[in-house]
Amino acid sequence: MNILEIKNLTKKFADFIAVDNISLSIREGEIFGFLGPNGAGKSTTINMIAGLLRSNEGEINILGKNSVKNSRFAKMNIGVVPQDLAIYEDLTAFENVKFFAGLYGLRGSELAERVHEALEFVGLSDKKKEYPKNFSGGMKRRLNIACAIAHRPKLIIMDEPTVGIDPQSRNYILQSIRNLNDMGCTIIYTSHYMEEVEEICTRIAIMDHGKVIAEGTKEQLIAIITNAKDVWIEVKSNEKIDTNQIKEFNGVKSVKMEENVLKINSEIEVNNLNTILQYLMNHHIEISSLEEKAPNLETVFLTLTGRNLRD
Repeated sequence: MNILEIKNLTKKFADFIAVDNISLSIREGEIFGFLGPNGAGKSTTINMIAGLLRSNEGEINILGKNSVKNSRFAKMNIGVVPQDLAIYEDLTAFENVKFFAGLYGLRGSELAERVHEALEFVGLSDKKKEYPKNFSGGMKRRLNIACAIAHRPKLIIMDEPTVGIDPQSRNYILQSIRNLNDMGCTIIYTSHYMEEVEEICTRIAIMDHGKVIAEGTKEQLIAIITNAKDVWIEVKSNEKIDTNQIKEFNGVKSVKMEENVLKINSEIEVNNLNTILQYLMNHHIEISSLEEKAPNLETVFLTLTGRNLRD
């Protein structure tokens, strides 16, 4: 089942079209990466999904229900972890989560139980009586997540949840996202750290100039721009290497020798590295180093948008 369906969504600010007639669907149980350079329309789209902005045209359905006609239902099923911290420095950690959970109608013992549950999930149970103004950046980010999940939403939007924090906190948050997903939550994840998206997302959309320009798994996106990979093998001596023979190996598209580096371009779906290495061993060719230069998500992004993600 699709937890989110976007149909022909458009948002204009005066004469500027921020989101240009996009359609998108996200299935329950996905960790969906949403990428785009600054000004691509990504944040505007996220704000419309969250109910913070109204579209000019099109519709958004949450669990099959129109989010405008069923706004309370939509909001009860969505949690938002914003890039800018949405916590109150002069309230304790417990009071922060209690305040935000209370906005969803939770009261009494159920409210207290959910607050404890959320704080325990993000590893802040022992800090519940402390004030976030005394927290590290990573702890504030984790509290931000607790505030967004206490009402147990089915769809969680995480907008740059690891920005500006230390590696240990970053790893903790990424594992928390996996845990939420294992518990049945669907995640929309945005980040300027391409390696995070590659690591945790099951499917990815790339947005630019208000349009979704590519969508699919990492492998599907890579296939859009190339079906090849490069293998560079540095050898001690190239005297015994017959590049014409290597060209005959299954999947090899081209071979060239540059000084002592054997550069092989090969079909990405063909695993021929063992054959190549066996050939070198049979000819007593000593290998100094090996580097497989398969295209990655950043290559796809740069190719499709012409810009770095942080631009």
